[in-house]
Amino acid sequence: MRRALLALLMMLAQPSRAPPQAGKSELRRLLEADLAKYPATAGVYVKNLRTGEEAMINADQRFSSVSVIRIPIMIRAFQLADQLKLNLDARVEITRATLRDGTGVFQYLDMGLKPTVRELITQMIITSDNTATDLMTTLVGGVDSLNVWLAASGYTQTRMVSRGYEYRRKLLAVLNPEFASLTAEETTALQYAATDNPLFDVYAPLFTGERATWVALVRDPAKRAVLAEARNRLTVRDQSYWPGDMNPRETARLLEGIEQGTLASAPASATMRTILRRQQLGVRRIPHYLDVPVAHKTGDGPTIANDVGMVYARSGTVLVVFFTNDITGEYGEAEDMIGRTSRKIIDYFDRVSAARQ
Repeated sequence: MRRALLALLMMLAQPSRAPPQAGKSELRRLLEADLAKYPATAGVYVKNLRTGEEAMINADQRFSSVSVIRIPIMIRAFQLADQLKLNLDARVEITRATLRDGTGVFQYLDMGLKPTVRELITQMIITSDNTATDLMTTLVGGVDSLNVWLAASGYTQTRMVSRGYEYRRKLLAVLNPEFASLTAEETTALQYAATDNPLFDVYAPLFTGERATWVALVRDPAKRAVLAEARNRLTVRDQSYWPGDMNPRETARLLEGIEQGTLASAPASATMRTILRRQQLGVRRIPHYLDVPVAHKTGDGPTIANDVGMVYARSGTVLVVFFTNDITGEYGEAEDMIGRTSRKIIDYFDRVSAARQ
């Protein structure tokens, strides 16, 4: 009796241990710990397609997609090709009127180039080519048509907000209300002028007479500072300036549809996976610290570093979706943090898989 009483007293004297967090997996706790350190508003969704295990943080929160919205454009294009409504071998001429500033290679090539639709899709993804993206948006029926398809397909929280030149035009209108009625070609030209890009020379004939003052306006150092501040603030905090409105959960569903071949034919799905694996951007994000293939698409802005894709890990295909908006710290470090977290995610799944064997 004395021994039992003594044991009970010793147990009561020991400091109590906090019980494990109910309902939180090891993977969830890993994600929470890492994302708490991100100098940004972040959301993540992770799923191992072999085991079905998943974890997420802010999975239903709305984020500025920037170029990640090009994934549904690609899917829709291949669907239309499957239906024989879009010819992937057709050629589309690139002219001054269809050039778009920003990322991509087509703007630096000779005018009159005629890439195939398939090549437009490829550049839209692997170099995030803005010229290719705008052309492909037209070829899939435009913004409204794309959004109707997304909603009808069950992606009710995913939509394209505007073409790239449209939100750039709105930014220019911050400097001068007259700019709100600029054509796409004029918008591209003034964006080139604002950054002293030599490509503006091609557009110089558009800006004679009174319009010459427009060029001087966007090149004024004080106005450039106003434009930069508006871009950094509005493209994150005002949804009307977002190219796309997406969340981690539905983005992962789009990726799973590509991987499982449920959104397009098997050959089309295989081609999409190949294109995503040829990604040229975002090397400091998901793939940074990995030694396995990654098929992914980035989304970049002055304070945005998104990356979403499939990691072909030893433990199976893993969906990894990161939306990182409103970065307040050093941009490269934010990218590296995505890379480090991705490595921890894959190490976790590989370790669990090995333990089960």
